Amino acid sequence: MAFLRIRNWHKSKYALICLGIVGFIIYRYLMLPAGGRIMSKKLGLSANSSQLTLEGEPFRIIGGSIHYFRVPRAYWRDRLMKMKACGLNTLTTYVPWSLHQPERGVFTFHTQLDLEAYINLAAELGLWVILRPGPYISSELDLGGLPSWLLRDGSMKLRTTCPGFTDAVNTYFDKLIPKVVPLQFKKGGPIIAVQVENEYGSYAKDESYMLFIKEALQTRGISELLLTSDNHNTLKSGGVDGAIRSVKLQKLNQRDIQDLNSIQPNSPMMVMDYWTGGYDVWGDLHHVLPLEDMVSTVREILRQGMSVNLYMFHGGSSFGFMSGALADPSYKALVPSYDYDAPLSEAGEYTPKYHLLRDLLSRYNRGDSLPDMTALHYREAYEPAIMYQHLSLWDALSFTEGPFKSPKPMSMENLPVNNGNGQSYGYTLYETTITSGGLLKSGDKVRDRALVFVDRSYIGLFKRQNLELAVPGGKGRRTLSLLVENCGRVHQGRDLDKQHKGLVGDILLNNIPLRDFTIYSLDMKPGFIDSLYQAPWKSLPETPSFPGFFMGRLFAYGYPSDTFVKLPAWEKGAVFINGINLGRYWSIGPQQALYLPGPFINSGINQVIVFEELEGDLKVLFEDTPDLGMAAEIQ
Repeated sequence: MAFLRIRNWHKSKYALICLGIVGFIIYRYLMLPAGGRIMSKKLGLSANSSQLTLEGEPFRIIGGSIHYFRVPRAYWRDRLMKMKACGLNTLTTYVPWSLHQPERGVFTFHTQLDLEAYINLAAELGLWVILRPGPYISSELDLGGLPSWLLRDGSMKLRTTCPGFTDAVNTYFDKLIPKVVPLQFKKGGPIIAVQVENEYGSYAKDESYMLFIKEALQTRGISELLLTSDNHNTLKSGGVDGAIRSVKLQKLNQRDIQDLNSIQPNSPMMVMDYWTGGYDVWGDLHHVLPLEDMVSTVREILRQGMSVNLYMFHGGSSFGFMSGALADPSYKALVPSYDYDAPLSEAGEYTPKYHLLRDLLSRYNRGDSLPDMTALHYREAYEPAIMYQHLSLWDALSFTEGPFKSPKPMSMENLPVNNGNGQSYGYTLYETTITSGGLLKSGDKVRDRALVFVDRSYIGLFKRQNLELAVPGGKGRRTLSLLVENCGRVHQGRDLDKQHKGLVGDILLNNIPLRDFTIYSLDMKPGFIDSLYQAPWKSLPETPSFPGFFMGRLFAYGYPSDTFVKLPAWEKGAVFINGINLGRYWSIGPQQALYLPGPFINSGINQVIVFEELEGDLKVLFEDTPDLGMAAEIQ
């Protein structure tokens, strides 16, 4: 009996040992993401010497930027797999405050803006993540990604420790940061580093601001490596203690690298944004960077042992009205395409840059072969959509929020719409009564462009360079209307506080300020576009009135494919497919076609609505090739 007890005891002991071994194997297996890495919970990304280490081993970031908010969610996996197949190991993304908190107290982190799902997808595919949560991000977005409702505060000082701004940032970070804390490397997630603000050296209005942002991140649980990112000439004023500095550039100048090294000796060197191309503005050419320049610069960055992030690896599209604008040397608004001349095109196509980059990066992949390149999506030239119905702007006004009365002009941000948050994007119509003709002066109070009407007949255009307009004479009381468009708030520079849109001051008729306005908000949000289906549309007349809405149908049979919307005989406006705002079009170019992703198209009938300001056509074309305009090399 004693012998049997001893043998049973030994059996139990061996069983416990076996269970322990199996448990350890399962634990190690569960901690392996799709890329085959072990996510340690102890040693994250470190910069204690001239070399980065991850899990205590030497590590080099070979990253690329893809913004989840510029890529249809249905294509996230496709774009990230193409990144992985190119030999990159890290995804970087900005987080746009303006999209995640469109109104005070209203937050959205679902569907297209599901940041957690995007980061988890990166982990599944074996990519590390550098998160850039702002609050200011630039990224060529309207107001640099800051929400326009901040401008309702007359004492607001953006990107400073002004209480109005810090209170708003704290409220936003209270919602955002807890979502990403569990996704950090030390907690088993893919986030290996977090950027503190963005390019603050070029702004630098408040010495304590960067410390506030850093502490706002850390007190909410951010514990990974922190970094800052600035242009070479503003590195000194953009950093903060406790975060490593990185540089942004397009041409590798050894003096810039030496400057960074002198500011931050014995630290790893990183090019946080190597610009693979550039963005475009209306009325200019399409900017491209020769592929030889890109590959030779990336090769040299890697040869010198530095880490690098390609901005952009895939640009995507600034759908809707989210594009920003330049202020210097003069105001110029950005086009909706964010193709950026990146290695992956706006529609996710492989470019010659991609193939050369893949060949280069294959030599830095520790001897492992790169994943196979995924198949491209089919593109289709659909039959044109024939416009068969018309709705004048004036007939659509009853579907807007309002109207509102104001004795003086009021900026769109200060309108009592959207639950007291003002109007962010689109058009605003201002109407008042006049009793004579004469000289109308805008005094640069129109932001940014206004069509002017008398009794709803078009008489001319106000823009920043055109400050006077003749109003024809007439008898009795007449209605003067100004349809003002926000073409995009500037996304960078020191004038962010001055980005109010609409009418931002008095308009003078014969040197007398106009008064007693009726104001309509035409933000063109999905709810408004959907409501227009109940409007009194009419069969398209031979001579339709402008501005107006035009309706047609796109027929897609079978599985919908990507296509490009082209409007060769239209002047200026916006295109909506099934209520989704694809963005602005404008005959002055350079962009001549809007990208329409297949996931935005239904199998069968699709509703096409075009808002046209001045001159329209009977049809909208759908082609299988992009048209970003005549190209010019970046100098």
